[in-house]
Amino acid sequence: MEVEEIFQKSGAILKGHFLLASGLHSSIYWEKFQVLQYPNYTEQLCHKISTHFQKQGIQVVAGPTTGGIILAFEVARQLGVRSIFAEKESGGERAFKRGFSISPGEKVLIVDDILTTGNSIREVMAAVTKQEGLVIGIGVLVDRSEQRLEFGVPLFSCYRSVTPTYIPEDCPLCTAQVPLTKRGTS
Repeated sequence: MEVEEIFQKSGAILKGHFLLASGLHSSIYWEKFQVLQYPNYTEQLCHKISTHFQKQGIQVVAGPTTGGIILAFEVARQLGVRSIFAEKESGGERAFKRGFSISPGEKVLIVDDILTTGNSIREVMAAVTKQEGLVIGIGVLVDRSEQRLEFGVPLFSCYRSVTPTYIPEDCPLCTAQVPLTKRGTS
């Protein structure tokens, strides 16, 4: 089954006026948890990521809370390595807590669900770098960024869907007075 079909079949592609976690607005919302509730879909999508990075010598897979936990676990399971996750701290940075650590030089694959601005990926990269780990690559389910983002390491997305976003002041949906919906934990 193709990636877009998985998202469509699970009801994960929503249309309306949405406030994204980044603070941006969009007419399309990718509700990844509608997909992640199905282990077989999650396994299929994570297989695309694990297969892409299988020859890179990955030693640990890391993701941001919350969706990244599920993805990191499944990609790590498929690669036969361990998984960890980075949580938000009070200052907005992410850190590995709960006894998670990365050894200096350890090869890390970062995974996340939906890529829009790349902020959560950059936060996890900073947490990995702080522990002297080596980020080998990044894998995401959907890259919805308007312009390709550069992280200094290979980026793999299961699916790319350029989806316009707007700063609130320039949002045509706000101008048209379409009600704004806030989903998730943004």
